[in-house]
Amino acid sequence: MEITKAKKRFSVLDMTLCALFAALMAVCAWISIPTPWDVSFTMQTFAIFAAFGLLGGKRGTIALAVYLVLGAVGLPVFSNFRGGVGVLLGTTGGYIMGFVLSALAYWLLTAWLGEKFWVQLLAMVLGCVLCYGVGTAWYMAVYIQTKGAVALGTVLGWCVVPYLIPDAVKIALALGVTKSLKRFVP
Repeated sequence: MEITKAKKRFSVLDMTLCALFAALMAVCAWISIPTPWDVSFTMQTFAIFAAFGLLGGKRGTIALAVYLVLGAVGLPVFSNFRGGVGVLLGTTGGYIMGFVLSALAYWLLTAWLGEKFWVQLLAMVLGCVLCYGVGTAWYMAVYIQTKGAVALGTVLGWCVVPYLIPDAVKIALALGVTKSLKRFVP
């Protein structure tokens, strides 16, 4: 009996792994330290980049999409046990949506250059930068619309600078977990 190519590409195991990592993203988003400017310190970034590293670009992107859909329909999977479209449209929604660009960048770079360590590192750093860019632009737009004018430097001081070192550590952890566990993830 021959397995069709479509079934070979995305199996029940693939679906299970995507669901497992979507759940891990939710749990890691719940591990958060609130800040005065609404952008919490979370472990979400670690889970997302670990998903990319362990599952690869395609399955990691699907896991992220599952996570985003769960949050969009109202399940409390985002930081501080929040969910719903309102979170995605709020000041921090751009950072959550920025992970989509992170996923696509990871998928593209690893598909093009392979899943070597330096490529994964480059893809994760680029993904983080893209997330910062989308998130900061969105934060500014929503903030200006709801609260008034704010300078780019101020928003960078609130939403990017405090997260540079923690996110670098989370990327390093994700790379370490990827290196240690990749042989166990088919």
